[in-house]
Amino acid sequence: MDFSNYLVQWYLNNKRDLPWRKTKNPYNIWLSEIILQQTRVEQGLSYYLKFINTYPTVKSLANASEEEVLKLWQGLGYYSRARNLHQSAKHISFNLNNKFPTTFKGLLELKGVGDYTASAIASICYNLPYAVVDGNVYRVLSRYFGIETPINSSEGIKQFKNLAQQLIITSKPGTYNQAIMDFGALHCKPKNPKCEACGLQHKCIAYQTNTVGKLPFKKGKTKVTKRYFNYLVPIDANGLTVLHKRENGIWKNLYQFPLIETTKGVSKKNIIEDEVFKELIKNQNFNLKLYNNNFIVHKLSHQHIFTKFWLLKVDTILSESILWSDVEKFPVPKLIDNFLRDYKSR
Repeated sequence: MDFSNYLVQWYLNNKRDLPWRKTKNPYNIWLSEIILQQTRVEQGLSYYLKFINTYPTVKSLANASEEEVLKLWQGLGYYSRARNLHQSAKHISFNLNNKFPTTFKGLLELKGVGDYTASAIASICYNLPYAVVDGNVYRVLSRYFGIETPINSSEGIKQFKNLAQQLIITSKPGTYNQAIMDFGALHCKPKNPKCEACGLQHKCIAYQTNTVGKLPFKKGKTKVTKRYFNYLVPIDANGLTVLHKRENGIWKNLYQFPLIETTKGVSKKNIIEDEVFKELIKNQNFNLKLYNNNFIVHKLSHQHIFTKFWLLKVDTILSESILWSDVEKFPVPKLIDNFLRDYKSR
C-alpha cells in the first residue's frame, strides 16, 4: 500500500471523534480551523463548542460586538485570530449575503485565512484538491522522505507544499488532508512517535537512518524579548476601579489595569515617581502595596512578560471608573484573568 492510501486507511481506523468532522458546513470548518491555529485540539474543542452555541451561524457572529467575541475568546491567546474571525464574519454576512466563499481564491480573501486554512476548507467542504501543510504535515513528510530543508525557509515552504500537492488523493482530498494531520498529531508525534507500530517504517528514511528526532529541521531560534509590566490595581472606597483598553500590540482591544512598563524590575519608589502613577492618583492620599513579591512570568512565542501587580487604594477614583464587580464582564488577557481569579480567591 502506498504512502497516501496507507494514511487514509490509518485515519479511517484511528480518527478522532470531533464535532466539526460531522458536518461539511464551511462556517463550522472555518471556525474550527481558526481556533486550531496555534492551539491544541484538547484546548480548542471547548472554545469551538462555546462559539457554535453562542453564534450558530456566520450572521449571528457578524452581529456580535467585537468586545463580546473577544470575551468569549478570552484565554485562548493570539487574539488577532478573534479579531480577524469577527471581521471576516461581517464581510461574509454584509458583503457576500451570508454566502461563504466556495473557491480557494475567495477563501484567501478572508482576513486571517492563509494557504493552509483555505486548503483545509476547500478540500473538506468543496472536495477541491488543495493540500494542507501545517506542523504535523511538515513532520510526517520530512521524516518519511528524509527532507532536511528548513521548514521555515522560503525554499522549504515551497518544497513541502509541492510535495504535499503531489501526494494528495484528488478523489478524496478532504479525507487525505485530515488523515495526514491526524497521523502527525497522534502517531508521528514530535516526541515519542509510534515508529515501532508504524506500517510506513520500512520506507521511512528518518526511521531507517535513525534521524527521527532531528526532523523536521528548523533554522535559527526565535529571539525572545523580555518585558517588565507593572499593573496598578486601583481600588477606592466606593468599590470602583480602572481598566484601560489597549490600542495596539498582541492584546489589542483587550482591557487591562493601568500599566507602567519598564526595562527591568523596579522599586515602589520608582512606581510612585512615574507619571502614569501621578496622573492616576491626582495628588490624593494613597496606599500602595505589592501583591506578588516574585515576578509572574507570562511566556509568549516571542516575548516573556515579567509582571508585578500593585494594589493601589485611594479615596476616590476621579475618571474612567467602573465597578469592581463589573470587571469580569470585560475581555482581558489571560495574565489579568489569572490575577483576578487569584485575587478573588484570597
